[in-house]
Amino acid sequence: MNLSVRRIAPGRAEGVALVARVPFSFVGGSDPMTGEVLDEASGVRGERLGRRAFAFPHGKGSTVGSYTIYGLAKRGLGPSAILTERADGIVAVGAVLAGIPMVDRVDLGALLTGDRLSVDADGGRVDLPDVDSRDVVTVFVRNRGRLLIVRRSEAVGSFQGKWSGISGYLEGREDPEDRARKEVSEETGIRDARLVAAGVPVISRDRGTAYVVRPFLFDVSTRRVRLDWENVESRWIRIDEIDAFDAVPRLEDVMRSALAGQEVRKG
Repeated sequence: MNLSVRRIAPGRAEGVALVARVPFSFVGGSDPMTGEVLDEASGVRGERLGRRAFAFPHGKGSTVGSYTIYGLAKRGLGPSAILTERADGIVAVGAVLAGIPMVDRVDLGALLTGDRLSVDADGGRVDLPDVDSRDVVTVFVRNRGRLLIVRRSEAVGSFQGKWSGISGYLEGREDPEDRARKEVSEETGIRDARLVAAGVPVISRDRGTAYVVRPFLFDVSTRRVRLDWENVESRWIRIDEIDAFDAVPRLEDVMRSALAGQEVRKG
């Protein structure tokens, strides 16, 4: 799998990923003398930053963090590369000072701690040679402000028993909108769906596979659903109710992307 990213600090590097799921401060969040992660909330406390490709949403805290990154690098304890969802000045300055390749616009859902990866900041690319990529569509149909979710059967190939939107794999160069329409018809029996929005893709990992999920939102005139073999149960919910369901990874993110998508149909 490869990701298109934006260069923040130039260079190329390889390393094993270390992924924190929350914003990170190098001041207080890491030991400047050992490179050990101290921040409990990071989920990777006790790991060492040295020669790791360190990924986190964005930096936070004091501007001293820039010099902490530089100091870690000078002692050979700094990351081999830095990957963020959104670059901030503190970390960007630190990466430039330290000569550490840095990129942003990274969907952290694509990464797991322990992944082997290479970062080409100059080329705007991150490669994960051990991860396979699968393109899927996930569709949310909406009626009177509520969204349909379905519970996947034991007969499907992944995420059995989990709640999801209407989903299906893309094959070859198949048009995502065409696939989305087919999935709605086949899995719900609803044939009057009107496309409202297409969201920004969201990446979801399941071990060695990264699912590139393309979200769609359709409006429908009925809540009468005829499920096929892929799903065994359905619910019409508000987005703030999603936490009550045992869902596939990042379902709420996919749902929010669909709802926030640029309008593509009117009338």
